[in-house]
Amino acid sequence: MIRHGFDGGEELLRPAHLAQPVEGFPKTVLVTFQWKVVEALKRRFPVETVSTVNACVEVPIYRFSYEGQTLGLYLTTIGGPATVGILEEIWVKGAEKVLFFGTCGGLDADLPTGHMVIPTAAYRDEGTSFHYLPPSDYVDIPTADRLAEIFDELAIPYVKSKTWTTDAIYRETPGKAAERRADGCGAVEMECASVMAAAQFRGKEVYQFLYTADSLAGSEWERGLLGHHAQSDYERYLSIALETAIRL
Repeated sequence: MIRHGFDGGEELLRPAHLAQPVEGFPKTVLVTFQWKVVEALKRRFPVETVSTVNACVEVPIYRFSYEGQTLGLYLTTIGGPATVGILEEIWVKGAEKVLFFGTCGGLDADLPTGHMVIPTAAYRDEGTSFHYLPPSDYVDIPTADRLAEIFDELAIPYVKSKTWTTDAIYRETPGKAAERRADGCGAVEMECASVMAAAQFRGKEVYQFLYTADSLAGSEWERGLLGHHAQSDYERYLSIALETAIRL
């Protein structure tokens, strides 16, 4: 079976075949899934495009300064395969620490919309992670504890929880949601298992926090904040990411 076909050997097509190191590339890079966060960044800081990644469309990587540190930020795609493909080239360009942040669906009825979630392990209901790590139900997230320490320092309310990573946003059935909820997953998203598996295989530092938008905790889907965030929300998520990044 494909999920039992992990091969740890060297790949034929390597990221360094298509990407090269970039002089002055930020060592710490933030990754958002929402273009309004990029808009918020550009309103707050002078930014420059330090490089790009070609992922069917050009993905600009922005460089800027915050609290005396040089940081990067880019808008990534949805789903594990493309997200990891871009990330692989970001590492080649020079990134050492990467912080992902984006929305998730809540699986816990007691978790309010807009609340922060720090994933501790990701259920591998996708394909990308199985090319980077041997088969298992979950990929553990060793950076979760450090991220939680930073959130404590910043007095940001959060919960630590397992998350469910799925490739199929429109096939999150009530039965699957109930299984994951019973197993301790408080959130569902589409990239965490993939990026964490890639990070462990490459020996890289990747962090991720989520914020709840819609809810799959009941018998019917509830839209919640999905697609209805206020601009102040994006400003807040960016501020949290910035303060976190300079402490990594």
